[in-house]
Amino acid sequence: MKRRREIVAGLMKDDEMILSIGSYPQLGSGDFLEPPHKANGRFSRSLFLPDEVINPHPRFRTLASNIRERRESKVQINMPVFHDLNTPQPFIDPSIPYNRNLFPGDKEAKEGAALPDHIYMDAMGFGMGCCCLQITLQAPNVDQARRLYDQLATVGAVMMSLSASSPIFRGYLADVDCRWNVIAAAVDDRTPEERGERPLAKDRFVIPKSRYGTIDTFLGSDDGLFKPEYNDLDLVYDRDIYRHLVSNDIDELLAKHIAHLFIRDPLVIFEELLDQDDAVSADHFENIQSTNWQNVRFKPPPPNSPIGWRVEFRPLEVQLTDFENAAFSVFTVLLARALLAFPDINLYIPVTKMDINMERAHSRDAVLHERFFFRRSCPAENEDYLAELSANEIISGSAEFIGLVPIVQMYLDSISVADVVRRRIEKYILFVRGRANGSIMTAAAWIRSFVQSHPAYKFDSTVSSEINYDLA
Repeated sequence: MKRRREIVAGLMKDDEMILSIGSYPQLGSGDFLEPPHKANGRFSRSLFLPDEVINPHPRFRTLASNIRERRESKVQINMPVFHDLNTPQPFIDPSIPYNRNLFPGDKEAKEGAALPDHIYMDAMGFGMGCCCLQITLQAPNVDQARRLYDQLATVGAVMMSLSASSPIFRGYLADVDCRWNVIAAAVDDRTPEERGERPLAKDRFVIPKSRYGTIDTFLGSDDGLFKPEYNDLDLVYDRDIYRHLVSNDIDELLAKHIAHLFIRDPLVIFEELLDQDDAVSADHFENIQSTNWQNVRFKPPPPNSPIGWRVEFRPLEVQLTDFENAAFSVFTVLLARALLAFPDINLYIPVTKMDINMERAHSRDAVLHERFFFRRSCPAENEDYLAELSANEIISGSAEFIGLVPIVQMYLDSISVADVVRRRIEKYILFVRGRANGSIMTAAAWIRSFVQSHPAYKFDSTVSSEINYDLA
């Protein structure tokens, strides 16, 4: 973590510094750039974000415009505002230029896209302008990659609640602590037909979710723990692709996973990469795979490459310090190794309960106040295997569940670890425990407290440029 920061710092000016923060508080609020730019760009057509914030590589401007054009409107991102003592009720954002008439989509905010009591955002950049802590894990083989994919998916929500760091959007305190739903809405390219707003005519499927969200199906593995009832969503998938895969000896669960990815259209295609030999290149597959952003991602090895089977763990929010980021990274890696070392550990819950958990994890101070569906370690006879547990019970253990930290410590006890390394790891584990039991504040809680105790704060949910500057 320190080395990465040193590399970035070496490329910056003397008066610049890098912040690892989940969501920049004033992104899209007033003249938040230096030098300032007007929000009048033709790619995003945002009321708030100038195109100058978009990476100059053609991929990113094309992504922004293609999402807007495919869905036949700008993206609609609405995060609930935090109602403080002086916040108007209802809250109608006075900073929205409702009467701008520069692009056809400008009228959308006035026509209902901007919801009362919400912070409205209208461009991909509000999601892709967030920052997360993403961990890619190498698995020894395809079955162990499938096990990691399934088991880690179930812990994503509680880990996100521990790492919550995004309580401010577009200059307003939000009534949520995480960025996940912002990104999901920011890249939601579904057409009106795919969203179920019009009968299917041109499109093939009604798709319940954005292409950024929780997984819709488990993969199963050779651990024998998967049961069909865990995949309790009515999965949307391309049946032609499914039949082709099954006829070529791909098992049903993996075939449905791949066929589900391909209900989406590509978002960007480079002309020079259209004609590919799929026997030696995975570009066509990766074009779809890399724009299905889910809480975990199953990554097959590229053709003719020494790279093996991998799984991305994606829900964690980035932290303010290198120590915190290292702690979450090390803990996640150790948990993954423990799950592979102890194949009888079973964390399966129904997919629909994972969706509920992710929504709960967004809540303000979710790590302290929410309960998450989780699997009991040893349910009694005739007892439901599901319980609703606090983050602390899931992390440190309870009568219902052994705890993720005890699982990691069992793994460490089973291998040879130098004393100096074990002591460093224990510091990371203590930090994770502290987040779960509330003795260490989340970054979101700390940021919220800083704003509310700032002398310039008027208890109206507004984070001014002065407060933003002092926070940074």
